[in-house]
Amino acid sequence: MADPSNGMLDEGHRANWVRLRTLIVLRWIAIGGQIAAIIGAVQFFGLQLEIGLCVTAIGAAVIANVVAIFVFPETTRLSEKRVAATLLFDILQLSALLYLTGGLNNPFALLILAPVTISATALSKQSTLLLGSIAVLMITLLARYHHELQLASGEMLHLPDLFIFGFWAAIVIGLVFVSAYARRVTSEIHSMSEALLATQMALAREQKLTDLGGVVAAAAHELGTPLATIKLTSAELIEDLSDRPELQEDAALIREQADRCRDILRSMGQAGKDDLHLRRAPLGAVVREAAEPHLNRGKIIEFTVAAGPGQPAKEPIIARRPEIIHGLRNLIQNAVDFAQTTVWIGARWHGDRITISIIDDGPGYSPQVMGRIGDPFVRRRRTPPEASSRPGYEGMGLGLFIAKTLLERSGAELTFANGHDPAHPTFTAGDRSGAIVEVTWSRRAVVVEGKEMSLPLGENRPIEV
Repeated sequence: MADPSNGMLDEGHRANWVRLRTLIVLRWIAIGGQIAAIIGAVQFFGLQLEIGLCVTAIGAAVIANVVAIFVFPETTRLSEKRVAATLLFDILQLSALLYLTGGLNNPFALLILAPVTISATALSKQSTLLLGSIAVLMITLLARYHHELQLASGEMLHLPDLFIFGFWAAIVIGLVFVSAYARRVTSEIHSMSEALLATQMALAREQKLTDLGGVVAAAAHELGTPLATIKLTSAELIEDLSDRPELQEDAALIREQADRCRDILRSMGQAGKDDLHLRRAPLGAVVREAAEPHLNRGKIIEFTVAAGPGQPAKEPIIARRPEIIHGLRNLIQNAVDFAQTTVWIGARWHGDRITISIIDDGPGYSPQVMGRIGDPFVRRRRTPPEASSRPGYEGMGLGLFIAKTLLERSGAELTFANGHDPAHPTFTAGDRSGAIVEVTWSRRAVVVEGKEMSLPLGENRPIEV
């Protein structure tokens, strides 16, 4: 499967998700707040401010917005550099306004966090570090250089140096913490989005393969009678035309081509029309179908299909759903990848539960990631022996995530364990000492029985696109 992290969801493309209109609206809100704060400070608190310079600073933001509105379409999505430049302008404009209104004596200095937080959620680490460093530099300069706040009576308003230092430290720490927190949460959301996209792609692919499987099976069934008739007729013609060799060769060619059509249909295996008979199958057949792509990869795969104590020996008929087949296939692939010689796949039914277990004789799951199995982009899944068995292997955890997501979607519960003590990772080939995965469903979630088994399937229908 293609790595979706190399596609449209890469970190480098996230800036392209930011619309210019969004930043313009946020800047208008900031401009409105700045105007309201200055009017309130002058009218209600009697502060003596450099009104002309303050209007100039605010006017720069207004001009930037107006230019952006008239130059670019509303639907414009900005590149990484343009978003960073826009946020840098906001930092510098706010710093200029704070310089004119008391520096860190102004409680609105806290708003310097906003542009850096936006950068942490939308831009790369490098851009965020650059903007964060500039913001810290501006705050540091404002702590020392600024216009003092003055009342109408001439009294100067300024905080003690200790409070200024505390405010500076609080802003810097808040900037680092909020940015790091926002980036971590956003990264996890993006990772989950990428993994879910990969899951949907895998499910869509498996659905197509399943539908294609029904196509050829139905075609082979429906074309069987005409091909048999052509073959029988051509054989009779060959006998009747023994005295006319040129026509006999044509009849032989017809029979040969009929045989070829039959062989082509057989060679295509289970791949056109939606064959309703393939919507359900015995439990063991579904498990073997899931394991089929990995049967010839140099590892022994042993199957066990058995009933639990006191259960009927007849295999339950379960729904042959793409998410079940693809989920099991990913788990089996993971086991075959890390097995030394053997993988054991067991299917059993007991009470109202159906369980499939997959065990290998490999090194098992790494203890440090045991609690995170099933999370996407967990890069180290196995213990150190994997390095020698599979040099250069670097998994992202997407396979297990996809398997877990698809199987849970079908109503399954998954448990992961190791067959050996993680503190003693030595193992012997041929022993069930590696990773253990158990997939359990309730019977009503997957078993097709009762009335559903007695209902007629009806005619095969064209696949819906």
